[in-house]
Amino acid sequence: MSRFKILNAIDIYASGSIQKWIVLALCLGIGVGSVRYTNELVKEIKKREDWQVNLYAKALEFIANEHETNQNALFALEEIIQANTTIPVILTNECGTPVFYKNLPQADLIIDSEERASYLVQKINEMGLTKAPIVVNLVDAQGNQYGQTMIYFEESSLLVQLRYYPYVQLAVIFVFVLIVFTVFNYSRLSEQNQIWVGMAKETAHQLGTPISSLMAWGQYFKEKYVEDPYIIELDKDVKRLEIITQRFSSIGSTPKMASLNIYEQVKLSVDYLKTRISKKVTIDFKAQEAEHIYLNMNPELFSWVLENLIKNAVDAMAGVGHIQILMFCSGVDKLMIDIEDEGNGIASNKMRTVFKPGFTTKNRGWGLGLTLTKRIIEDYHGGRIFIKNSALNKGTAFRIILNATVQ
Repeated sequence: MSRFKILNAIDIYASGSIQKWIVLALCLGIGVGSVRYTNELVKEIKKREDWQVNLYAKALEFIANEHETNQNALFALEEIIQANTTIPVILTNECGTPVFYKNLPQADLIIDSEERASYLVQKINEMGLTKAPIVVNLVDAQGNQYGQTMIYFEESSLLVQLRYYPYVQLAVIFVFVLIVFTVFNYSRLSEQNQIWVGMAKETAHQLGTPISSLMAWGQYFKEKYVEDPYIIELDKDVKRLEIITQRFSSIGSTPKMASLNIYEQVKLSVDYLKTRISKKVTIDFKAQEAEHIYLNMNPELFSWVLENLIKNAVDAMAGVGHIQILMFCSGVDKLMIDIEDEGNGIASNKMRTVFKPGFTTKNRGWGLGLTLTKRIIEDYHGGRIFIKNSALNKGTAFRIILNATVQ
């Protein structure tokens, strides 16, 4: 896998959040548009239902003026209202007693007449709170009023369903977007894993041959120049290269874990780096009653974490400054490791992206160091790593939290 392809993939991941926001904006636009359109339909249907009931009332007044008795007028009105199949309607006389109802399925289920009448009175009160009843005066041929009818009504079930439909639709869209985002993130994560694994395996493969050659030459020089300090240091670096190769080989597979003293492992990494970084950088490593903490860990991968954080700190300070490493216990089984520098710091708007692939503050780099560091700590060692605090031009402190046992 070429570096060009890897960098292109990282660029895609770096812009993935923009694509997600575009998808979210489109879904919200569809949802809002649907709500507005449906609300307009609800208004039109509501107007039509109100007009229909008012038409019933006008028809009643007209028929009442052409009949001599109240019974004939009510009979004619009932015939007109039979055409209504959706709007719940209740007619009462001047005393407020229900004399006719339509489109109330619950009332039809009540067998007892008294219970039905009580239910209708309850519905009349409910309808009166939402819509004012239509009053129809019944008059005879001579213009004398001989009765009064009240028409109570409410929105049809179809209109109620249509009113709440857009919110149900929004909920469906939300679930759909959530599923899409989950699948998208899972797909990105799978592709990232493939990139990491492919890059690591290829790197380990490329390093294998020259390291074998260096080891052979190192053995030859050790036999020829016994106890030469330069040959001893060269041997250390060759062994370090072998460890690095093992690290890359471990990516994508289950690493071998062992219970080791965490203090000794951190000290080994710090001592190794002290002689291989800028002489103007000092590293102070302190352990507060944490010298006997054991951790189920992979030493090659864990030392990689420390090297990434320390080298990043050195780069952030431009090779001049002080690095403080503090290890201490918190509670019964929590171990804290703080790594603090005096570098440039990290802007607040970058805090959430430092562990994502492609993030880097260097002119050269792939932006995978902190991503792999987070994966090693959280996926392989069951811990957490995060930025404890950071201030521009003052420095940054990373914190690692691990589950440990005292022995």
